[in-house]
Amino acid sequence: MTSPGSGGPMPGVGDPITTRTVDRIERRLVAGPDTQVDNKALVIAPGDFRRTDPFLLMAEDWFSQSGFDWHPHRGLETVTVVLGGVLEHGDSLGNAGALEEGDTQWMTAGHGIIHRELAFRNEYVHTLQLWLNLPATKKLVDTHYQDLYAKTYATYAEPGVTVKVVSGETGGARGPAQNQHPVLGLLITLDPETDYTQLIAAHDRAFAYVVTGEVTVCGRRTAEGETAWSDPVAGANGGVSALRLTTGRSDVPSKVMLFAGEPIREPVVAGGPFVMNSEAEIYQAYRDYEHGKFGPVPRLGRLQAR
Repeated sequence: MTSPGSGGPMPGVGDPITTRTVDRIERRLVAGPDTQVDNKALVIAPGDFRRTDPFLLMAEDWFSQSGFDWHPHRGLETVTVVLGGVLEHGDSLGNAGALEEGDTQWMTAGHGIIHRELAFRNEYVHTLQLWLNLPATKKLVDTHYQDLYAKTYATYAEPGVTVKVVSGETGGARGPAQNQHPVLGLLITLDPETDYTQLIAAHDRAFAYVVTGEVTVCGRRTAEGETAWSDPVAGANGGVSALRLTTGRSDVPSKVMLFAGEPIREPVVAGGPFVMNSEAEIYQAYRDYEHGKFGPVPRLGRLQAR
């Protein structure tokens, strides 16, 4: 089954549509178990932030015990997609709940939050967590927490393709996320032998992570556990670009996490759970946390039912 594909921002009259290319393909780095998780992989490794801007890192975690108990964040947004099991969460704003397969948690850490992420009843959960950078003018915005349930996503569909829109807009469908730096966030399912084109702003950096199956991204074969990166179109001054996804013969559909956003192009200094623009701001974040300016560590009990 094939489809010409047309999801994405609609070009204006006279706007050029350029064809995107894949600049590199990276394999996730499996780190194995540690004191928090049963298994961990780095999908987007931190460090060379200029190559991934505005995306900072993405981890894939499988855990039952002990998970990620109370810890702080400042200066970034986190996007946590539940791939399996049930994720229990709580925070210093008083939020608490459970998210199931397909749900997403979008958290603006802003000036500071304390939260935790655990497997419900210490059973099992499989997650992807993406860290998004914030521009300097929004590093200390008010903290905001959003539980985005799969049933609330906007959906764009073509023959053989289902696009769940978490953030931004595509094909007239707008996602529910309220984010500080504009980001297109899509969860795409493609049937075998399907051809789909996603339209993306030409100045955005995009990545396509193949969660399951195998997808050819802009002519480059990308296997399960691999990420295809497409940098901003050189010389683009506005306009729209086309990123093509195709699948071959298979017995099962392929699933892709596709995100795109304009690079912020500011200094990035990371210090543990804090991401700021200078070392002085990192030191200040630690001082503020230690002096209780993020609020007290919550005393929420564990969830017993859902």
